[in-house]
Amino acid sequence: MAERIYIASDMHFGAPTLQKSLPRERHFVKWLDSIKSDARELYLLGDVFDFWFEYKHSVPKGHVRLLGKLAELADLGVDIHIFTGNHDLWLKDYFPTEMGISVHRNPIIREWFGRSYYLAHGDGLGPGDHGYKAMKKVFTNPFSKWLFGWLHPNMGVGLARFLSGLSNKHDFDHPELSPEVDLMGRKEWLYVHSETILQSQPEISYFVYGHRHALIDDSLNHDARIVILGDWITYFSYLVIDQEKTELDVFPFIKH
Repeated sequence: MAERIYIASDMHFGAPTLQKSLPRERHFVKWLDSIKSDARELYLLGDVFDFWFEYKHSVPKGHVRLLGKLAELADLGVDIHIFTGNHDLWLKDYFPTEMGISVHRNPIIREWFGRSYYLAHGDGLGPGDHGYKAMKKVFTNPFSKWLFGWLHPNMGVGLARFLSGLSNKHDFDHPELSPEVDLMGRKEWLYVHSETILQSQPEISYFVYGHRHALIDDSLNHDARIVILGDWITYFSYLVIDQEKTELDVFPFIKH
């Protein structure tokens, strides 16, 4: 009986190129195959794609293995949710229309097995990062999306992937050489944000985020925990939730 909840984040498929990200995509599809027999719900907390934009009559080239597998799981009855991240914030209605997958643009709270979970990609939460927050308002403005939609896909997608590549700090060919995430301990913005939410909602047991590309399961005040999911570039990690546990795990990637 399908009784497990699975959560993963930050695949950045398409980076550094569609061809080079294909082995990681195939590996992620293998993981989806491995969980489909006991998955009740699947949450992808953003940056699934390194870039995504939905034109009126087209979506970006590539990702067919992933999209097909997600459609298969949805058809099997798995309740799938995808969050917008800072790299794929232009998700629109393709996933709900084509596959029945829910799209979330803001944090949500879920109750599973008597425990409360706060889920978010993590970008723009907490204090600081004012430059990014201002930029996000520009990019999520309906006029900005309308204006970008007038660019021919060859130009628009090419430009966006170029700019996305400039912002990526990961060495996708040698992820072990990627710079470590600069976390600030208890001053980390996601820690501060979680503590602030706890003041008004102390019943939350777990705060689960992507975005930071770090693998963390740490304690907060009020017996709550913060979980940062890692990624599918270096860690190939995910969170599994069932009646007995909430646990980070990995699906090791062997590079051939």
